[in-house]
Amino acid sequence: MRELRKGLGRPVYRELIAASSRPMVLSILAGGESYGYQMLKQVKVLSGGSVDWSDGMLYPVLHRLERDGLIAGRWQLTDAGRRRKYYRLTGRGRRQLSRDRASWRTLTTALEAAWGGAHV
Repeated sequence: MRELRKGLGRPVYRELIAASSRPMVLSILAGGESYGYQMLKQVKVLSGGSVDWSDGMLYPVLHRLERDGLIAGRWQLTDAGRRRKYYRLTGRGRRQLSRDRASWRTLTTALEAAWGGAHV
C-alpha cells in the first residue's frame, strides 16, 4: 500500500482513502450543502490533519456521485462574482449513506476483533 500523507497523525494509505471517499463525502453532505474547497478543509479537520485530500482526488468523486444520483449540484455566484458549485445529498444518497454506515461498522467491528486477537 502506498502512503498518501503523514499529516499530523499516522500515515493513511491511498487504498483506504479511496475506499472511504464516498461515505466521507456523503457524511459531510448529510450535515448540509457544501462546496469542494469547504469539503477539503472539513476532511482535514475531521481526520486531525492526517488526511489531506487534493482537488484532483475530490472532484472525480463528486462527479461520480452526482452522475450516480447520490448528490445534486447547483451553481451560485459568490460575493466576489465567481461561480461556485454547491452540492447536496439526495434521497438516494441518504439511503446509500445508511448502507455505507452499516458496511463500515461491520468491517470496523471485524477489524477490531482481529486486532484484539479474537481469532477463530
